[in-house]
Amino acid sequence: MNTAVRRIFFSGFTFWIVLVVVGSFFVFPLREKLRFGIDLVGGTYITLDVQTDEAVQSELGESLQRILAKLKKEKIETPASASVQGLAIELVFASAEAVNAAAESIRSHFINDQSGLEQVVEGSQIKVRFNERRAKKIKDEAVKSNIAVLRARLNKMGVEEITIAAHGEKSIVVELPDVTDRQQARAMIGKVAKLEFKLVERMGSSPEDILYELGQDLPKDKEILPGTKEGEFYLVSRYTDITGAQLKDAAAGQGGKLGMGNIVNFKFSPEGGERFYKLTGRNYGKHLAVILDGVVITAPTINAAIRSEGYIEGMESLQKAKELALMLKSGAFAASVKFEEERQIGPTLGAASVRQGFIACLIGLLVLLVFCVFFYKLSGLLAFSVLLYNLFVLLLGMVWLRATLTLPGIAGLVLTVGMAVDASVLIFERIREDISLGMTIKKAVNTGISDATRVILDANICHLIVSVVLYQFGTGPVKGFAVTLMFGIIATLITGLLLLRSLFNVILDIFDVQKLSI
Repeated sequence: MNTAVRRIFFSGFTFWIVLVVVGSFFVFPLREKLRFGIDLVGGTYITLDVQTDEAVQSELGESLQRILAKLKKEKIETPASASVQGLAIELVFASAEAVNAAAESIRSHFINDQSGLEQVVEGSQIKVRFNERRAKKIKDEAVKSNIAVLRARLNKMGVEEITIAAHGEKSIVVELPDVTDRQQARAMIGKVAKLEFKLVERMGSSPEDILYELGQDLPKDKEILPGTKEGEFYLVSRYTDITGAQLKDAAAGQGGKLGMGNIVNFKFSPEGGERFYKLTGRNYGKHLAVILDGVVITAPTINAAIRSEGYIEGMESLQKAKELALMLKSGAFAASVKFEEERQIGPTLGAASVRQGFIACLIGLLVLLVFCVFFYKLSGLLAFSVLLYNLFVLLLGMVWLRATLTLPGIAGLVLTVGMAVDASVLIFERIREDISLGMTIKKAVNTGISDATRVILDANICHLIVSVVLYQFGTGPVKGFAVTLMFGIIATLITGLLLLRSLFNVILDIFDVQKLSI
């Protein structure tokens, strides 16, 4: 007996024993290691309303900057006021001559099908707005962009396979399964994370002080923003073409003036770096405001032209710096969102579904055990052992890749139980035929497995392709079913072709079996 144990230990079967022992530490307890969908464990259901008009206003603001730059280049009289009011750009000029020249320049360079802009001249005023088709496209893209940002943010939080989908024209539905820190998720969902860089024109301890120094009412193209500390206010331009949209990367760390502060290092894209270089190169000695969601985080003095890299300081903790870096990397919302609805989904129905689903799996396993033993005798026990190992490998793969098990996923488990024994059946039938032809048992086993491999691969690869297509183009329940089916097919190929061969080798070589019960 000791000799047999030693021979097993030094055989290829040792790998499968080690895999199940080590893998058990990763898989069990299953409830803590495997992710479950909202339909199984409950969670939070949130409906967000996208403020799509903000996206239109943002696009108009960028168009305004380009229009003003073009008018300045052509030496046309600077408008007395230039701002975005509602969903239109308003330019007011002091003379009719300036109005006509500006209108002609705007018509020549900006009014076309690609921009979607149209203008109306009313006395000394020019109004520029998007046509209806272009405005609708911007609003639709704002919703799609916000969905992409939410996926990037929430997946980084560790709640993969969440449902994020458009609902109606301007709403987004978010389902957060089994979220432990709901308040953090809510805060990150609602955070715009709009990063802007603007030159500081004046600083003061209150908005009134700045207006007093200015000696006039606040111009429409200017705004006063608060700082992070009490008594800090900054006068800056309302519009800028250097934002977080030009960032290439962001990462939290420590540094700053003293080398120990919590900072966020950022890197611009080539286009953003060029813009930032021009801004800092032309404004040496001035203060540059780093603005996040309408608050000036820091306003350092420009001491040199900066092209591609920099950092944001003033974070109260490293965790806050990491959260900011995450939001900047995932991107800013194209338009802010408001919480329309938020409700909790209890796990009661999910618990019952899990219980019934696993009962169905157990019944299926029992029926397969009877089938295998009845038709293939003791070899049927080997097939059933391979099937159990198949389920273990499936769960191990899902835990390792942090996949999510949903209610349709349980249906995929049940389907895997039914399909997994097919490989063993094909192999056993080939072995029977070869034995009937007079082959030795060992040769019949090796030949049978080799001959059946191609058929098994053909069938399972076809199923795998279908499951990949379902995962790629499906949503919600369809994707959950496809995930489990993919893992099940892969596990079936591994155990059906490799583990079963290893089991036969152990029985035939180590225990010197002369007659096979099949």
